[in-house]
Amino acid sequence: MNKRAFIKSYGCQMNVYDATRMADQLRAEGYAVVDEADGADLVILNTCHIREKAAEKVYSELGRWKGARGASGAPTLVGVAGCVAQAEGEEIIRRQPRVDFVVGPQSYHRLPGLIREAEAGAKPVDTDFPAEDKFDHLARPTRRAITARGVTAFLTVQEGCDKFCAFCVVPYTRGAEVSRPVAQILDEAKALVDAGVREITLLGQNVNAYHGEDKGRAASLADLVDRLATIDGLARIRFTTSHPNDMGEDLIAAHRDQEKLMPYLHLPVQAGADRTLKAMNRKHTAAAYVELIERIRAARPDIALSGDFIVGFPGESADDFEATMEIVRTVGYASAYSFKYSPRPGTPAAERTDQVAEAEKSERLQRLQGLIAEQQRGFNRACVGRTLPVLLEKAGKREGQLVGRSPYLQPVHIPADAGVIGDIVTVAITAQEGNSLFGVRADAPETGAPPARSEAA
Repeated sequence: MNKRAFIKSYGCQMNVYDATRMADQLRAEGYAVVDEADGADLVILNTCHIREKAAEKVYSELGRWKGARGASGAPTLVGVAGCVAQAEGEEIIRRQPRVDFVVGPQSYHRLPGLIREAEAGAKPVDTDFPAEDKFDHLARPTRRAITARGVTAFLTVQEGCDKFCAFCVVPYTRGAEVSRPVAQILDEAKALVDAGVREITLLGQNVNAYHGEDKGRAASLADLVDRLATIDGLARIRFTTSHPNDMGEDLIAAHRDQEKLMPYLHLPVQAGADRTLKAMNRKHTAAAYVELIERIRAARPDIALSGDFIVGFPGESADDFEATMEIVRTVGYASAYSFKYSPRPGTPAAERTDQVAEAEKSERLQRLQGLIAEQQRGFNRACVGRTLPVLLEKAGKREGQLVGRSPYLQPVHIPADAGVIGDIVTVAITAQEGNSLFGVRADAPETGAPPARSEAA
């Protein structure tokens, strides 16, 4: 009987991708990768260091595995992977002896060897930034495994960040910016498409800084998108997460010219006050960001924008926060993510003495999230009455229903007899409820008109 492995992944889309590649490694070693932890012979917690008290939450989770045993009756092997593993290293085993091995996000291609060491009684810790390319050593996913994951897929093309924003741990946990070669990405993308994937989201901590090698030259993200667009069967391309300073003219033009590149852009600004942006080490101004948005919208009028915002950054005044509210009103977002600032050990902002009071951060976040929610509802309401191409992804929660995604990433619910999973169907949007749209299949082609921007959107 195969040993059973369970991977619990926290945080960003890149962690989701990393978890799938770890699962591929384990399958190649004879493990059955399961969805339930009970009876697992191996448990891996694939951790994220971005959210508040991330490490403490990992230690709390690890406490659950005391005394756990696999289907064979032997003690469950427990590993910690990801960014908390990278940041904490041997401290994890010191604080929680139940852990058998620790592996950072740049070393998980060494997972089989670490497991064998742990089975022999060692407690290996591998948080190196190895010279070899981990992607050259990872097991290839089977066609069956890819198909089981669905018709959309993540594909990491770039890792690490050189920006050193004052609040962020990524340069310390993921390392310097590294881009995968174009040929390597194309091979992986073709394998995904051959197994039924219709949409690929390109991932990177700073994905639009991509500069992968392509036949002796450095290719940009726009170049990579154009190469991927030639793959027959690949219908949609997305990318995330971007930095405004790396949004080049060729990438703006790709949004105008490349039909397979979806009109949805996640472009975080983080704050609206120049004083705060400077303290964050963002290296752009609020005016420059707004001007960039105007150029993007001129190239692709129907584009939907998403962003990230941090409230209560050290030193943020009431006026600074109002500048953030104003930039949200000016841009108009289809969706956005917003968080209270929380210190990350080892980052410059964590050492500042002008921390904002927790109550003030909470009040500001509530106001910001109210405005963002209003804009998102306005954007979704503006889609009612339109026809949109929808990629059908899975069965809905209700019987007789399928759920897909619009070009703007909204969930769209339609009757199940309107198509099959993997189809892209034209849907007349008839209603909006929360963040979801509802509709019926339409014979009419998409109008191509952008959603009208109400005051809320």
